[in-house]
Amino acid sequence: MTTLPLTENPAGELTRRQRLKVLAICCLSLVVVVMDISIVNVALPSMRTDLGATVTGLQWVIDAYTLVLAGFLVLAGSTADRVGRRRVFQIGLTIFGIGSLLCGLAPTIGLLIAARVVQAVGGTMLNPVAMGIVATTFTDPRERAKAIGVFASMSGLALALGPIVGGALVDAFGWRAVFWINVPIVLTAIIGAALFVPESRAPHARRPDPIGQLFMVVLLGGVVYAIIESHRLGWGSPLVIGLLVASVLALAGILIYEPRRDEPLLELRLFRSLPFSAAILLAMCGFGAFAAFLFVNTQYLQDVRGLSPLESGLCLLPLGAVVVLTAQLSGRMVAARGPLLPLLISGTALIVGSVASLYIGPATPLPAILAIYLLIGLFQGMINTPITNTAVSGMPRAMAGLAASLASSGRQTGAALGVAIAGTILGSAVGAHGAEFTHAALGVWWMLAGFGVAIVVLALLSGLRQQDPDGAALG
Repeated sequence: MTTLPLTENPAGELTRRQRLKVLAICCLSLVVVVMDISIVNVALPSMRTDLGATVTGLQWVIDAYTLVLAGFLVLAGSTADRVGRRRVFQIGLTIFGIGSLLCGLAPTIGLLIAARVVQAVGGTMLNPVAMGIVATTFTDPRERAKAIGVFASMSGLALALGPIVGGALVDAFGWRAVFWINVPIVLTAIIGAALFVPESRAPHARRPDPIGQLFMVVLLGGVVYAIIESHRLGWGSPLVIGLLVASVLALAGILIYEPRRDEPLLELRLFRSLPFSAAILLAMCGFGAFAAFLFVNTQYLQDVRGLSPLESGLCLLPLGAVVVLTAQLSGRMVAARGPLLPLLISGTALIVGSVASLYIGPATPLPAILAIYLLIGLFQGMINTPITNTAVSGMPRAMAGLAASLASSGRQTGAALGVAIAGTILGSAVGAHGAEFTHAALGVWWMLAGFGVAIVVLALLSGLRQQDPDGAALG
């Protein structure tokens, strides 16, 4: 396919209409990647029945995707800066589409998990690269800020639409349709990128760091694998112990090796900034809680309450609507007063929603369930913008993009850990009906309440001092 010539204005830039087309194409890529996190949760009970999956298998359907995203986001962004953002973006779309097709065709849970890995490899090349494309396409600072705001808001919209779209597709066509729906969207984005997205590169892209990348994969994968397998094998299993030892060695490798590189994958100097360190922990707590919540509640609604996938999705619609609305409010609050207030609201909403969830039973009135979902929506909608803002506060301007990418990795790491721990707590109660499931879920709700307390404490700690916007905090 050939790229049509782009009409430029006298200043040598794309016209406004062309810039908006680029933004729309980038938003499409964000929607499919983020939606695939929430849309799959609604399909888990159907997958378990159709493929005979265990709780471990269901955990890996979610975590195989989020772990790869967490481990390779920074690598994908730096690669795109070096070899060309449009090229990597198109490759990512293609791989994501192939992975989605393979997921829809998978005959076993093992092959489904493998296809999810393929899908996630493509996904790592989309969100950070699309953000880079948007940032370089909109050269006017004010216009760029509006474009990035639209791009970021698509994340909340995708999370909101995921359960509804997923429920409708599972009801009408079966769980495989939640993956097949990605294929026409990806094809549209591939064609649009070829026609309208200009190529761009960074003048000074970061060099590859394969050893640092290996350490990061071993660290994240080892911890999550050990947590998931501990349910089946026990914490004393040689495999589980070996995975934890490998993770500790990988962490030691990162701490020793990365500071010796001029351009490390993980810039450890960033962690000297209190706001940045707090942002990473906030991302892990916030998205770990939300991922665990979705993992438990989509199964509660279908297995315990007996709702259809579509009805389950509709129950989660108020949550998604609150996420979209409060995300906009959170952005305005951060711009006006800083991140402290929205973070405190977020943590408090999570604490109250989690404590209220302790009283959920098989026959709890549905309005009470929906009220809890509204609180969880408030928590999730308020936390996203402050995380990014807190991550880049005090950073040298040249490191702001890297800081934001690492915060995104923190989000995905937290999501993987949240599902791993929640599935381990539920154990054999996954697929159970009635009080057995709700009793097992008590441990999950206590965990989420703990995450809420951590968010409040981290918000207060990160607000204790102001950071120098030119990077004095790095020392």
